Amino acid sequence: MCQRGLRILLSNSLPMTTHFFASKPFKISTISRFICTSSSEDNLHGLVDSDFSVPESSRVESFLAEEFAFLRDSLLETGSDTGDSVNKSVSGRCSNDAVLISDAIRNTGDGFGHKTQKFLRQFREKLNETLVVDVLSLVKNPELGVKFFIWAGRQIGYGHTGPVYHALLEVLGCGGNDRVPEQFLREIRDEDKEILGKLLNVLIRKCCRNGLWNVALEELGRLKDLGYKPSRLTYNALVRVFLEADRLDTAYLVHREMSDSGFNMDGYTLGCFVHLLCKAGRWREALALIEKEEFKLDTVIYTQMISGLCEASLFEEAMDFLSRMRSSSCIPNVVTYRILLCGCLRKRQLGRCKRILSMMITEGCYPSRRIFNSLVHAYCRSGDYSYAYKLLKKMGDCGCQPGYVVYNILIGGICGNEKLPSLDVLELAEKAYGEMLDAHVVLNKVNVSNLARCLCGAGKFEKAYSIIREMMSKGFIPDTSTYSKVIGLLCNASKVDNAFLLFEEMKSNHVVPDVFTYTILIDSFCKVGLLQQARKWFDEMVRDGCAPNVVTYTALIHAYLKARKMSSANELFEMMLSEGCIPNVVTYTALIDGHCKSGQIEKACQIYARMRGNADIPDVDMYFKIDDGNIRDPNIFTYGALVDGLCKAHKVKEARDLLDVMSVEGCEPNHIVYDALIDGFCKVGKLDEAQMVFTKMSERGYGPNVYTYSSLIDRLFKDKRLDLALKVLSRMLENSCAPNVIIYTEMIDGLCKVGKTDEAYRLMSMMEEKGCHPNVVTYTAMIDGFGKAGKVDKCLELMRQMGAKGCAPNFVTYRVLINHCCAAGLLDDAHQLLDEMKQTYWPKHMAGYRKVIEGFNREFIISLGLLDEIAENVAVPIIPAYRILIDSFCKAGRLELALELHKEMSSCTSYSAADKDLYSSLIESLSLASKVDKAFELYADMIKRGGIPELSIFFYLVKGLIRINRWEEALQLSDCICQMDIHWLQVEETSLKGEEFGKVPVP
Repeated sequence: MCQRGLRILLSNSLPMTTHFFASKPFKISTISRFICTSSSEDNLHGLVDSDFSVPESSRVESFLAEEFAFLRDSLLETGSDTGDSVNKSVSGRCSNDAVLISDAIRNTGDGFGHKTQKFLRQFREKLNETLVVDVLSLVKNPELGVKFFIWAGRQIGYGHTGPVYHALLEVLGCGGNDRVPEQFLREIRDEDKEILGKLLNVLIRKCCRNGLWNVALEELGRLKDLGYKPSRLTYNALVRVFLEADRLDTAYLVHREMSDSGFNMDGYTLGCFVHLLCKAGRWREALALIEKEEFKLDTVIYTQMISGLCEASLFEEAMDFLSRMRSSSCIPNVVTYRILLCGCLRKRQLGRCKRILSMMITEGCYPSRRIFNSLVHAYCRSGDYSYAYKLLKKMGDCGCQPGYVVYNILIGGICGNEKLPSLDVLELAEKAYGEMLDAHVVLNKVNVSNLARCLCGAGKFEKAYSIIREMMSKGFIPDTSTYSKVIGLLCNASKVDNAFLLFEEMKSNHVVPDVFTYTILIDSFCKVGLLQQARKWFDEMVRDGCAPNVVTYTALIHAYLKARKMSSANELFEMMLSEGCIPNVVTYTALIDGHCKSGQIEKACQIYARMRGNADIPDVDMYFKIDDGNIRDPNIFTYGALVDGLCKAHKVKEARDLLDVMSVEGCEPNHIVYDALIDGFCKVGKLDEAQMVFTKMSERGYGPNVYTYSSLIDRLFKDKRLDLALKVLSRMLENSCAPNVIIYTEMIDGLCKVGKTDEAYRLMSMMEEKGCHPNVVTYTAMIDGFGKAGKVDKCLELMRQMGAKGCAPNFVTYRVLINHCCAAGLLDDAHQLLDEMKQTYWPKHMAGYRKVIEGFNREFIISLGLLDEIAENVAVPIIPAYRILIDSFCKAGRLELALELHKEMSSCTSYSAADKDLYSSLIESLSLASKVDKAFELYADMIKRGGIPELSIFFYLVKGLIRINRWEEALQLSDCICQMDIHWLQVEETSLKGEEFGKVPVP
């Protein structure tokens, strides 16, 4: 709005006289009269009605015009006209008499001469403080202002007051560091010496209020030079300004002069003085000063002293003064307690805060809402979440209901740390959240994410989802960051199926995933082997214009290498370089680790050599097209990956040499490197070398951990050195390192292998008592031990225990138990176990997908298309169980069941070399049972599936024909065999039964 238009509006709607402001309420129909858009026109035609008035019966809310005066003044002062418009705005606040007088003084032109004074005579009876102040504010001219001030002081019935002196000083321009010109002071002194003394005292006090203690000292000197004395008010102002400037010694000098002049400090100045003395730890001087001033201690002075002592961290003395206060019948008030509480809180004296809070609440003095908020924040920072929650509950009892701030402080304090809270502390956050909802309060965006993160970390995924949905119903809009955090937590907790669903929900809510979200998912799915889905997301992000970063590329390249898909890994690396994404040391470490895990140790070593600067290795040139030495320096993780790979490839000597290289290069090995070396030496049976690495590891300050002990114990049990294994176990317990499920399993397996199954079973019971639950490997080792000891009933009992305790058997467990049941002649039990295995392992498992599929639901696997990927593989773990059972049924003469099982097995797998023995066994059993036709059907099926028969199979068929007196066919088959151009491979020993006559080579 233009300034002229605003003046018109205000002139038509706001009365302009001070008298009217004080006497009449002003009614406004709408605030929009003040909020109009600016216009190039300098008027408001059609918007301002000069005859407009608000009817008395209107229900529009009434306001005093004074309440809007600040708005009127500020808007009027914002125009471009800074001269005449300002004077008009000031005159609008002054009386008509003041305007007339000021106009006469300024415009008469006689320099406040006879003509001006004659005009002013008509106002002599109207002179008062307000009128004189208004005139001085309108005159603006120092010379004319002084003359008017002197003239007014001569008039009978009028005397200058404090505001008038201040108005004169404003006119004289002493608002800053500028001093009042001497000529004006002399003019005033010549007229009235007493008035000049008062003016100088006011001037000194004005400087003190503005904090200009140096100017105040100069004016004090001038006051004394002119023969005047400071007043009591001036001395008090001087003492206070020096106290505010933390100049105690100067304040003491002023106080001494003040005392010599017979003045005492007022209560406020004394309070400031003793506060500063106590803050400086000089509380005894403060007491002496109070005594010297003959001032009776009251609640205010005690409170100020306590405040100073708290600032000086003298809490014992502060509490002592609180006791003195009570003993002298000065009752502490809410201010006293709040000051004491805040002082302790600022210095983190949280124990004292509890005591003070208890005292003040007992005496009916309650902290303010802000203090409660600060207390909750302080106790959250100290980790005392339980007491912080109690404070939250106390707020209602103290008359201030918990609100948005304190709930967010508590929940943010619990969930905002990097480390996840304990379950009992998280429960407090959940309770506070429930109470917060009942109070219709919401969490802020950061705390929604943090609470969801902690709930996910505690496995409460559904609760996390519900919180996000509840906050969404109250206006919270999850952004990419919120979704990414929760997805990351789900992935870290191996809940990739939930992460997948949340990601789909994210996209359905039109929240665009960023590179961080995609990278979390790609990395997590790569780690669990879901490479196809990870690549799908990679292609999706590229398609949608979200550029992958070096972490994204590295995760996918690493996964391709581990899956032995070298061409895909190399293609992706080339793409990475073409997109301008520079590989870093993590990428090269992933390349080394991936090649190690895919069995290409030599190539991993070549990449490491190129990183070290060896350029004569062309086989890995593609990885080093960008010449940047900063990214090729191996770090501890690079060495760790290579050491681990070499050890797993049983190249422990090379791995040990690499340890020495690390020391030369200044790269200190960590416990992961040492553990890999110890495990490598143990795996190849070199316990002495493992012991040497163990010693070096201890010398470097790395204590053995559970993985170190696991490698040693496993080797000792395999070497049947149980005495040494128990010594290592004892040392492990001495170092407060509790065995984990892997170590327990190694010991149980080792005991079973030496026939100590009872001891192994007792150990398994003990591990459960210690809170370490056996896993499927533990149970399988124990079942195998009992089976080898001929205790098949114990094996079956353990299998039932597994199901009851929520531990699902895998195909290895089934195969071991089926084998032992068959060996013990319990073929029906074995057959039942096979049926269970078929039902639980849908529709067939491959060895490469054991870890991937275990623990996931069927719908999730189908949604990822994993079933199709599974079907393309032929490595089916259930087939060995079929073979064991078929062979056992054959030997037991139960050929119908054997044939039925063989038919099932053939329908779900192609022919393999392992099937020839099965066909041979079945054909032999059928021939001996005089079921020659069935035997010939099996022979035809074997040939059809690409099998090559052995001579023994022809022998069994001929023998079968003879047993049923089909001599002619037997002779024909024998003649055909003799006429076949086949060179039989003879074995050294032959017999009519159970011999292997030779294999039929391909003609």
